[in-house]
Amino acid sequence: FATIQDAGRPGHLSEGVALSGAADRSALTDANRLVGNAPAAAGVEVTLGGFRATAARDLWVAITGAWGEVRIAGREVDAYRPQPWPAGTGLELAPFRAGVRGVLAVRGGVAAESVLGSRSTDVLARLGPPPLRAGDLVHAGFATAEVPAVDGFPWSIPSAVLEVGLRPGPRADWFTPASVDALTDASWTVSTDIDRIGIRLDGPVLERTRRDELPSEGMRPGAVQVPPHGRPVILLADGPVTGGYPVIGVIPDAALDAFAQVRPGDRVRFRRA
Repeated sequence: FATIQDAGRPGHLSEGVALSGAADRSALTDANRLVGNAPAAAGVEVTLGGFRATAARDLWVAITGAWGEVRIAGREVDAYRPQPWPAGTGLELAPFRAGVRGVLAVRGGVAAESVLGSRSTDVLARLGPPPLRAGDLVHAGFATAEVPAVDGFPWSIPSAVLEVGLRPGPRADWFTPASVDALTDASWTVSTDIDRIGIRLDGPVLERTRRDELPSEGMRPGAVQVPPHGRPVILLADGPVTGGYPVIGVIPDAALDAFAQVRPGDRVRFRRA
């Protein structure tokens, strides 16, 4: 599964349009810097690896985010460094060994059609270019800067336990005090229900004190909703802009990039921010 993503569509939530954009924004920024692009230039977001493509002309690329073997023209190369990709040769991203989403940046950026100021694919609303399929031709734009002569980023395998700050949500008073405490006291497990829209966490059931319906209200990435099953769901880049489940907490925007790389079975701990 691979989509085109840039910095997203900020400023349109009131029109019912999600932010979208790269799930791991720092990975997109790093990859673009490595090939001399503007920070918000569009790249290809690859989920779990297993991606192959052939260059139609000479290119420079960089791969950041999730970690796995990268091969260009049959030779293993380093991620987090600019790499030449000669015309007619293949690029292969093996299944990722750590993290979930890798970013492939090409010098000049990906030249896809812009919708509401962004080239990002919104998988929920189906805005922007569709997910890539076998045989698709992806166009590169024109370079605006030179590839840095020497540049790279350190990379380390992310911890299996992600610790992030959590602020009280607007509907925290809909839950029992024990449930509010459990949110930060318990250790949560990332479930198999995970995509660009959101992540469901498994752990203790969060009990509500109110059972009446909640009219739909505004949502944003980082909102921690609690559906009737009592397990929290964290909304991500393509999450809905309105929802009727109470929001018990909100993850600060700066912590959201880390959730782009969690895998089913990883652990999450919240601390009060």
